[in-house]
Amino acid sequence: MQCDVCGREITGKPHRVIIEGAKMVTCEECSKLGSEYWEPKPVMRPLETSTRKLTKLSSSVKVVSTPVKRASSSTIDVSGKLEVVEGFGLIVKRARERMGLTPEDLGKKIGEKESVIKKVESERIVPDIRLASKLEHALKIKILRESTMLEDEKFSLGAKFNREITLGEIVQLKDSKRGKRGNEGDNSLS
Repeated sequence: MQCDVCGREITGKPHRVIIEGAKMVTCEECSKLGSEYWEPKPVMRPLETSTRKLTKLSSSVKVVSTPVKRASSSTIDVSGKLEVVEGFGLIVKRARERMGLTPEDLGKKIGEKESVIKKVESERIVPDIRLASKLEHALKIKILRESTMLEDEKFSLGAKFNREITLGEIVQLKDSKRGKRGNEGDNSLS
């Protein structure tokens, strides 16, 4: 057996210590680096008699399956036509305080970290559709709305074709601006 710290062969009894939260098997010299001894959990191996008992029990046990309720498609719009309303942070904060919840309590309730809740309330981050719908459900508020076409057109170069701008188009746009600037004053770049 080798020491998990130094890699030398362990002579004598191996020491089981915790070093910086990691359980390690070490030699006597390296065991001084850690603290708290731990004991390995005994491995339980099934016996033949216990298996027979299980088969007898399993024949008398009735398994009832209940159908799993799927999330309805009405709560989350997959087409991307939903957006978060302006002032969502204040709406979330007021609703949370009205219910008497701390950011930590709300985070536990919806399965998010307290820091995420605080960032949403201060509007340092904009919640995605999934998080916004969880907040709506937990706080009984409305912070999602359907996207208006005018706002979509404002951010889309390809509005005529009903699509969003791509990264390639941004690169082409920047390259064309660079080319124009280079041709205006100095022709050596072309």
